[in-house]
Amino acid sequence: MVWATVAIILGIALTVISADKFVEGAASLASRLGMSHFLIGLTIVSIGTSAPELLVSAVAAYEGSPGLALGNALGSNITNIALVLGATACVFPLLVPRPLVRRELPLLIFVCLCVYALAYRGVYDLWAGLALLAALPVVLYQLMKDESQVADETEIPDLSLPAALILTLGGLLVLLGSSKALVWGATEVARYFGVSELIIGLTIVAIGTSLPELAASMASALKNKTDMALGTVIGSNFFNFLGVIGIAAIISPFAIEEDVFTRDLPWTLGLTVLLWLLARFGAHGTLKRSYGILLILLYVSYLWHISATIVPN
Repeated sequence: MVWATVAIILGIALTVISADKFVEGAASLASRLGMSHFLIGLTIVSIGTSAPELLVSAVAAYEGSPGLALGNALGSNITNIALVLGATACVFPLLVPRPLVRRELPLLIFVCLCVYALAYRGVYDLWAGLALLAALPVVLYQLMKDESQVADETEIPDLSLPAALILTLGGLLVLLGSSKALVWGATEVARYFGVSELIIGLTIVAIGTSLPELAASMASALKNKTDMALGTVIGSNFFNFLGVIGIAAIISPFAIEEDVFTRDLPWTLGLTVLLWLLARFGAHGTLKRSYGILLILLYVSYLWHISATIVPN
């Protein structure tokens, strides 16, 4: 149990740090190869904030822990909206761009409904995974219309070629190793407490892998770029729905637990719809501190809901 706890703590810390270094090296390398800042911001930087979820879920699925993979994806989306945006809005009221209200949030709700509909088949299998991954380029193209300004502001580190290669390859290797350690630690803790891997994925792992989104959102808000803070969370949620669940389903098809239908998917959909309502009808198109407090209280309520529905194995 002690080593499992250490593996979780170190796994989360190294996953977050290595993901950041991987993005830094990959962005610099892509810039040296002639890729535009726009394309780098849209792909490498956007995917980078979801790299922990992608790697952790892929490793979990490969090692036969699909519940951990699904819990990580759904839990991260809930954490991103309720905790990350809630905490950021408590510190810095967030200005909501109009395109986010008109196109991106409704599209996110539609994607969430599609994930919900696929879940009613009782399994995320190869075909469901392929369908989700196939939708990812379509969503990226839609986001491309609204993200040009954000992407143009992307800061690309000016690194030498050897340094960029070391950061890219080294960051990827550490990310993979830390993901394996995190998955091992999480499964051991689940067995020790007699709860499902889904619960650990929804809570400990989801919070840990959402730290890059929290850091990016706070950093953007500190620079008075609150629209970028919102964009980081929305983009990450798209990748979690389509990329993380899609890849996990392709690697290892898995049945869906009953609690996912009755608890986790309703919370995910409800918080996504609530975010759109707050953004659409909020005062002066702003997520105020009072909204941030509401989101944090809802996150606490979700954790209480999880604790109330835990059934020991």
